Amino acid sequence: MRRDPGNTRNSRPQAEETAAAILGWLANEPDMLGRFLALSGVQPNQMRNAVNDPGFLAGMIDFLMGHEPTLLAFCEATDTKPEAVAAASHHYSGPGLDSGDY
Repeated sequence: MRRDPGNTRNSRPQAEETAAAILGWLANEPDMLGRFLALSGVQPNQMRNAVNDPGFLAGMIDFLMGHEPTLLAFCEATDTKPEAVAAASHHYSGPGLDSGDY
């Protein structure tokens, strides 16, 4: 199955908003930001340019989704539903093999 291009366009603003919220949250969580940088290999001085890279945003969202307590801490702190994070992940990463959308 192919992804519906119209659906992708409709979700873009929400995905961008969610990615920006995650980045802002990480910036205010020094320990979590340090962990993300260590795992991603991105240097702090590279982040300014990296935020324009969809692959970086996908990795950042995957980092959050890969650890449920971190995901829930973000959602609680920002009043974001986990489904919004999952939708942003789908937007930046595309469908996974388990989605049926490949």
